[in-house]
Amino acid sequence: MNLRRLRQKESLRGLVAETSIRPENLVQPVFAVNGRGIIKKIESMPQVFRYSPDKLPKEVEEIQKSGVGAVLIFGVPQERDETGRVATSGRNPTVAAIKILRKKFPQLAIIADVCLCSYTKHGHCGILKKVEHNVPVFDEKKTLRTLAEVAQIYAEAGADIVAPSAMMDHQVGAIRSNLDKNGLNEVAIMSYSAKYASGFYGPFREAAESSPRFGDRRGYQLPPPNIREALREIETDISEGADIVMVKPALSYLDVIAAARSKFYHPIAAFNVSGEYSMVKAAAGRGWLDEKRCAQEILLSIRRAGADIIITYWARNFARWLEEENLL
Repeated sequence: MNLRRLRQKESLRGLVAETSIRPENLVQPVFAVNGRGIIKKIESMPQVFRYSPDKLPKEVEEIQKSGVGAVLIFGVPQERDETGRVATSGRNPTVAAIKILRKKFPQLAIIADVCLCSYTKHGHCGILKKVEHNVPVFDEKKTLRTLAEVAQIYAEAGADIVAPSAMMDHQVGAIRSNLDKNGLNEVAIMSYSAKYASGFYGPFREAAESSPRFGDRRGYQLPPPNIREALREIETDISEGADIVMVKPALSYLDVIAAARSKFYHPIAAFNVSGEYSMVKAAAGRGWLDEKRCAQEILLSIRRAGADIIITYWARNFARWLEEENLL
């Protein structure tokens, strides 16, 4: 069969395309902050902003109009302490954002990130027991109890999915057990199962104000050379009750996505992270790359590798590009 003849005509290319993306496959990340009347740009992430809960609905309305039906909320609080207590309080901006979005958009799929890095002064993802040679040592019981409580608060506020990203051992089991115990068994868990210690998180850490104040996260995030370890982490999270598993970042870990797809039947999410977004935006801003073409190519590669769900800062724009090209 000579497919080149088919590809020569624009209207026929879709008939032989092996991979496609629809808006329903995409999730738009959003950042929620305390206060009112706030729309604050993020310098390292062009066209991405922090919103106070009262300003978020207008942005989400535009996201929904594009055809994207899911958002992933990251809270950026004003207050921080050593144990992240604000995360379990009424001053958590994620809670306020969930409540207002749930009321205004009943059909919206709301996903809430569950972690403590933005809520602690030290910027690490759990509650510390001590620090040894600049390396964090976590109090596992307190951390798991707090993560489970945060997930419960988000679920009670109206989140459809809670997404633990702290990479703490047994976090999924602790959250699932607590949700079920409190009658929240219909709330799903999307676990950041294979979250690598990556250099591509820099812009996000500016956006979420979550950079570690000492050391790094290599002690509890996955080392980039390892793929079998990632598959073990995914398997463990599934056994503990994860409904969706995630690979993060996406672009440098397409082989991990593909390996997970071939081994597991659960839905697989992939996070097209801030650095992957910002490096294209920066190059496009200098005329070195065509942003639209490169973004489409990147997202297609993630989908082609086996991701069912793609979390990306291009979600809304990508959906509109599809509509403009009459590909929907």
